Amino acid sequence: MNPLTTSRPRYVSFIPAAMVVVGAVLNVLSPRYYWGDYLLGAAVVMAGALFSLRHTLAVAAAIVLAQLVLLIKDGYFGHVIGTLSLISAVFTALVGLGVNRVVTSHSRRLEVVRSVAEAAQRAVLPAPPARIGPLAVAALYKTAQIEALIGGDAYAVQETPYGTRLLIADVRGKGLGAVGTVAVLLGAFREAADQAADLVPLAELMERALVKEAASREESIRMEGFVTAVLGEITPDADSVRLLNCGHPPPYLLDGDTVSSLDPGEPSLPLGMSGLGVPRAEPERWPFPAGSTLLLVTDGVTEARDRYGTFYDPLSRLTGRGSFRRPEEVVEALVRDVECWTGGPRDDDMAILAITRYAGGLR
Repeated sequence: MNPLTTSRPRYVSFIPAAMVVVGAVLNVLSPRYYWGDYLLGAAVVMAGALFSLRHTLAVAAAIVLAQLVLLIKDGYFGHVIGTLSLISAVFTALVGLGVNRVVTSHSRRLEVVRSVAEAAQRAVLPAPPARIGPLAVAALYKTAQIEALIGGDAYAVQETPYGTRLLIADVRGKGLGAVGTVAVLLGAFREAADQAADLVPLAELMERALVKEAASREESIRMEGFVTAVLGEITPDADSVRLLNCGHPPPYLLDGDTVSSLDPGEPSLPLGMSGLGVPRAEPERWPFPAGSTLLLVTDGVTEARDRYGTFYDPLSRLTGRGSFRRPEEVVEALVRDVECWTGGPRDDDMAILAITRYAGGLR
């Protein structure tokens, strides 16, 4: 079975059969010229490109059988014209089968590439711990293209002596270069999160790692490369969260039916832009009530557009949706709503990180 057919509406599978019927009817109505041959040929090629080998074989057999019956009915069978017409039908059927084999082979290679990419994603961007003390964590990464499973978005959650520290980031650029930067970024975060006494020193240590990594790149890439990020620190008693926003979309706090945007009073420059000499802003503290959820996203969410070009706004779209008991519920609801908003493929990858604080232990 061609794996690409699973996302198509069911009615599409009936189109080749309808084309065979219409083509056969046209041939019956025009016994001298067989105007329906074009539809018969298109039907088997379409089936070969879009559907399984069994489906293609059925359409191929149908057009050859229909052609044979018409030749016998119209008295062309056994004559040169009839023989050539039958050979043409058989050749067209073989072309459709050949197309099916090529597409199937490509689909299998794509599945292999996807499995390799999935393994690479788990290595570069492992799932964060599901539970840390009174905190429950859920995360999701979705690429814009089905062919790719990893890109330039990243997240991490780590328990440290200073509390639970977290990161969500978006690397400028795409491809293997962005994946390499993500690996450096996450490695620096995991190492520095246990060492840095505050979020600003943590950001500076990550900045140094990114600058060192960028030094080996071409100058044009080095000058334009940067990473937007939010660094967070949930206090050991989990009653508040400190956030350092480095040019990234603001996090959101979901508390019952209320959704608040945690906009920074003074955002810092993105990571990787230390050469500008601008001092980094201080982190800001926000209350983190029991039962609430901290939601962090990348611009794949906030810059998702509907058919009119309007950006998706988590603040207005999630307000009034009711209370979410688990962080997985928040992630699932957000993904469904973004997909409903765009009504089709997105232009950018999106990463989502949700952390729920439970009262009296985890549920």
